[in-house]
Amino acid sequence: MIQQRPLSALPPPAARLVAFIGVCFGGLAGALIGYSLVAIQCSGSCAVPRGIGLLIGAVASAIGMAIVAVLALRAMGEWREIEDRQRAGHPPN
Repeated sequence: MIQQRPLSALPPPAARLVAFIGVCFGGLAGALIGYSLVAIQCSGSCAVPRGIGLLIGAVASAIGMAIVAVLALRAMGEWREIEDRQRAGHPPN
């Protein structure tokens, strides 16, 4: 007997974990880029500008990566819905 999974718009937990890790890595990469960009251009005491560069880089890239992750998870959900409809004998819309 094949066990039916409950209907849910949520992606699987593993996919959500991968998306979360991707957003964290994206934020880390953006922070490093923002910090490095300011550090290259600044001379003298640059603690505050480096911190601002780090923060802006991290937030901007994490937001961008979050958008990509949400779009990928939604596409995965739609793909699964199409496969479920085909398995049930209904044509995709």
